[in-house]
Amino acid sequence: MKVFDKIHGGYVHRRRVRVLGEIFASLLPRDLSILDVGCGDGLLAEEITTVRPDLEMRGVDVLVRADCAIPMTPFDGETIPFGDGTFDVILLADVLHHTRDPRLLLREAMRVSRRLIVIKDHTRNGLFAGATLRFMDSVGNARHGVALPNNYWSQEQWSAAFEDLGLRVDEWINKVSLYPWPASLLFTRKLHFCALLAPGDLPALSEGGH
Repeated sequence: MKVFDKIHGGYVHRRRVRVLGEIFASLLPRDLSILDVGCGDGLLAEEITTVRPDLEMRGVDVLVRADCAIPMTPFDGETIPFGDGTFDVILLADVLHHTRDPRLLLREAMRVSRRLIVIKDHTRNGLFAGATLRFMDSVGNARHGVALPNNYWSQEQWSAAFEDLGLRVDEWINKVSLYPWPASLLFTRKLHFCALLAPGDLPALSEGGH
């Protein structure tokens, strides 16, 4: 496991930051304030603003890291410590499957967001999906003391939750290439997705990311 930790902590983590940074930068309209919930080391948020300097980022996390790359605030994992409509966008990158019930944190995200919610998470669809996701999560997060409830939803469960909460899916990307070949054959498949969500009563965005 130490070998996997070393590989993931180096090459895989850097690739994840680059790939997700490019995806989120392409999804977001211009000149927005963004709260990265579960920001970790802040490198993903930093990468997004490197590509898109018009975006303003700050973060919250349950594990405070002194070397976080962006301004961050401690967070209890349930209640986002900001008022209603404080930020244009709430970013949840591989956070919701670490919660007991993703709906609770999604409701908080809806409260604090003025416009959009952006998610990167997993879909538990396909052969041995659950076991593969548990392995990836253990390698990527166990050494940091991150809670691992293994609460992975299928795409159908995500869709039902979004509908229940009144969230419209404006973009859904289910090919997220976080791993190089040949590891991608096992660890990419369609186990990852990125989504751009908006309240159902908000007009669809016509402006692109740049």
